[in-house]
Amino acid sequence: MAQTLLLVDDNEEHLASLQTGFSRSDYEVLVAHGGTEGVDIINTRPVDVVVTDLRMPDADGNSLLAASRQMNPAPQVIILTAFGTIESAVEALRDGAFTYLTKPVNLNELRIQVAKAMEHQQLRRENIALRQEIDKKFGFEGFIGETREMEQMIDRLRTISDTRATVLIEGESGTGKELVARALHRNSSRANKPLIPIHCAALSENLIESELFGHEKGAFTGAAGRRQGLFELADGGTIFLDEVGEIPLSTQVKLLRVLETREFLRVGGMEPVKVDVRVLAATNRSLAEEVEEGRFREDLYYRLNVVRVTLPPLRARASDIPLMVDKFITELAKEHGKKPVTLSKRAMTRLIQFPWPGNVRQLRNVVENLVLFSRGEELDIDDLPTELSEKAAENLPIKVGEPLDQIERKVIEGTLVAAGGNRTKAAELLGISRRTLLRKIKELGLEA
Repeated sequence: MAQTLLLVDDNEEHLASLQTGFSRSDYEVLVAHGGTEGVDIINTRPVDVVVTDLRMPDADGNSLLAASRQMNPAPQVIILTAFGTIESAVEALRDGAFTYLTKPVNLNELRIQVAKAMEHQQLRRENIALRQEIDKKFGFEGFIGETREMEQMIDRLRTISDTRATVLIEGESGTGKELVARALHRNSSRANKPLIPIHCAALSENLIESELFGHEKGAFTGAAGRRQGLFELADGGTIFLDEVGEIPLSTQVKLLRVLETREFLRVGGMEPVKVDVRVLAATNRSLAEEVEEGRFREDLYYRLNVVRVTLPPLRARASDIPLMVDKFITELAKEHGKKPVTLSKRAMTRLIQFPWPGNVRQLRNVVENLVLFSRGEELDIDDLPTELSEKAAENLPIKVGEPLDQIERKVIEGTLVAAGGNRTKAAELLGISRRTLLRKIKELGLEA
C-alpha cells in the first residue's frame, strides 16, 4: 500500500508546483487548498507525511501540526517558511514537527526530507504493530476465558497494573503466572523499562545473592570486577521472582530489606544501592504453609502479599478449553507454517474431561503436537497424544468432587505408565519441570 503525502498551501501556484514535483513519486499525493481543508483531510483519513506552508490565513501550519498530533500514529509534518518566520518554524520543531525548509523551496531537498520522513513514519507504524502484537500476547488480551472467575481476575489485574503495589501470584505450575507478570508490566507506566524475570529455583544457593544484588571486585573467589545484580539492572522497571519460595532463608533477609527500603548492598559492598523497582512474585506452593513449616520468613511473606492474585487450575475452568484450543491452533499453525486443523467432537470432549495437571502450558504443548504432526484437516480422538489415549483415560477414573491430591496422583501415575517410567518424558508430557515432578512423586509417595 502506497504511503500518503499531503501538500497544503493557500497559494494555488505554489501548491501546483509542489504537486508537480511529486507527480512521479510512489506516494499517494493529496492536496489541500489551505489549512482548514488540510485539517479536514487529516481528521478523516490516514496520512503519513504533511508538507505545509506555515503562514496561511484560515488555519496555519501550527494548526495542522496540532491536528496531526491527535492522530495515531501522528503523521510527520514538514514546515515551509519564509526567512522572516524561521523563529516560528523552530517553535514548531519543539512542538513535534519533523523539520522545516525555507522558501523558495529547493524541490530536490524537499524530496529528500519527505523520503526521510516517510522512512521514519514506516518505522513508527512497524513499532506500533509490533507493540500491538506484544500486547496481544502479553497484555490482558492474552488471557482467554469466559468464566466469571477469570473475568473478575482480569478486572483485578487492570486495577492494580499501573501501581507500585507488590503482587504475589499464586497458582499451580503451568497456569500462566509469568503471563500475569508480563501483563501487569506491559499495562503499567513502567512498560518502557526492563522486566527481568528470575527463576529462583534455577539459581544455586551460593550464587543467588550475587545474581540478585551484584558483587564488588574481590568479594569472593572469581569476582574479578564489580558486577551489577538483576535488581540494579531492573531499576525503573519490574522484577519478577518466579518460584519465590525457593529463595534460601539467608537471602530472604536481604530481599525483605529491598522491599522495605528500596536499597541493598552488593556482595562485598559497603555503599547502599538505591533502586526503583516494582516486585512481582510467583509461587506454585502455599507460602503460608511454608511459613508454618519455618521454610519462609513470615515478615517477607506479608511484604510480598500486598496484593494476591490466585490463578485457577485449568481443570477448574474446563469450559474455557475450546476457546484456548482454537486460539492455540491459530497461533501455532501460523508460527510453524502449517494449515489450521479442527478437532472432532469426541476429541474436544476428551480434552475437556482431561484433568490437565500441567495446566495451560500442557494444553498448549498438546495442541502444538497436534498441529505439527496432523495428517488431515479434522483430528479425532485417535490423533491425540499418548497421555490422552483411550488406555490412559481408563487409568484416570476421575470423579466430580474427588480430592485434588488423589486426582493428581492418578494423573501422574497414568502419565508415568504412558512414558514407560521415564520421568523426564513424563515431565514433558505433563508440561512441568523434572524437578517439580520429582517433588510431586515424593509428596504423593510414588517413589516405587
